[in-house]
Amino acid sequence: MSINGYSIATIDRFVGRELGVSEWVSVDQARIDAFAACTGDAQWIHVDVERAKRESPFGGTIAHGYLTLSLLAALAIGMGLIPDDAKAGLNYGLDKVRFMTPVKAGARVRNRVTLMSAEKKEGGRIIIKTMTELQIEGEEKPALIAESLAMLVA
Repeated sequence: MSINGYSIATIDRFVGRELGVSEWVSVDQARIDAFAACTGDAQWIHVDVERAKRESPFGGTIAHGYLTLSLLAALAIGMGLIPDDAKAGLNYGLDKVRFMTPVKAGARVRNRVTLMSAEKKEGGRIIIKTMTELQIEGEEKPALIAESLAMLVA
């Protein structure tokens, strides 16, 4: 997907504006289990469905915070964060992350992205900072908010 009028040449005009909202994506138990297997973080609150039903204050398993954080880049790319005329967009870092609400297994999330700044560098590179909010369907508070940095290569 692309954002109407958004390009390397026009990026300054988009600073301070919401760029868009991604599609919803499901955070099901299979995704949570795969993340646990990949990272070695098999804490019961994430992977033991029966125990989580009995003992978790959330009534079941929840996604890892870092799993929810890992969804931001792909969801932002899917909604058009990297302009069509950029050769590449690379993760550059995070300035701030706050985990606000746990994501229960089976919930759907989406990413709302606002462009905070676009700093031009040598060699046709641009460092962009976005405010990203991972929203949970049916929840008032987001799963997380983060100031994300990416490097665009013209």
